[in-house]
Amino acid sequence: MTQTSDTPAPTPAARDNLRGSLLMTAAMAGFAVEDMFIKSAAKVMPLGQILLTMGIVGVITFALMARAQGEAVLPRAFLDRAMLVRSCFEVVGRLFYGLSIALTALSTTSAILQATPLLVVAAAAVIFGEKVGWQRWLAVVIGFVGVLIILRPGMAGFSPLSLLAVVGLIGFAGRDLATRAAPKGLSNRQLGTLGFAMLGTAGAILLGWSGGAHLPDLRALGLLAGASVFGILGYHALTGAMRTGEVSVVTPFRYTRLVFAMILAMAIFGERPDTATWVGAALVVASGIYTLTHSRAQTR
Repeated sequence: MTQTSDTPAPTPAARDNLRGSLLMTAAMAGFAVEDMFIKSAAKVMPLGQILLTMGIVGVITFALMARAQGEAVLPRAFLDRAMLVRSCFEVVGRLFYGLSIALTALSTTSAILQATPLLVVAAAAVIFGEKVGWQRWLAVVIGFVGVLIILRPGMAGFSPLSLLAVVGLIGFAGRDLATRAAPKGLSNRQLGTLGFAMLGTAGAILLGWSGGAHLPDLRALGLLAGASVFGILGYHALTGAMRTGEVSVVTPFRYTRLVFAMILAMAIFGERPDTATWVGAALVVASGIYTLTHSRAQTR
């Protein structure tokens, strides 16, 4: 006699959510490794040259993918006002986040970046009139308190360079908000082309200001290749995750990036985050996860 299990088979939606969550986790691991390569490469060559090179490689990759699917590489929608605003914010985010990675602790930069969804929620309530209950507002406030604990303004451990990550955070939040008003129909490949074009633009601006470009040696080429490959793979996994599972289920897995970043920061760069950084990061992550999951519960 054969035995049957009483456990119901997972639904297609559940399988998609699981796959989307795994893709999101893989994307965050890819971005953390990309940051590691960028920080390492910035020790042997100008950051502007690194970002410009990565931007060119990414544009070529996603443009070829778009052409293979019969899509326009430079659609007219790129000139839409919302897309132009999005591009400007992305340049700011890429530029200052890159500077923060190169000049400050990777663990600190990664912890501050985790507040991006909280800023998006707050700004969406003000700009787009989205409904945000008092519980989510409280979570947003707690998350920003966590950022202040990490920054420690006015205290002995405060570094003005840590504000670079805050400006990068604002840039990425503005990009995400502008994306909501962007024209529909643009593929992930087209958005990838535009995103890496803005990365290259940020690199060109920084390189024009700092100068110092030179032919990289084999070690530098290896670091550039690593940053480019993991950045492209991470972006590709990210877009796949957002198209596979429910956004409210998949998005909280963005916070796994901090776990990967902390491990790499300690293992590769010998960083030892202090208590304030751990406490602040915990507040930011906990409030972010609550904000996202509470939003899901309200929409049911």
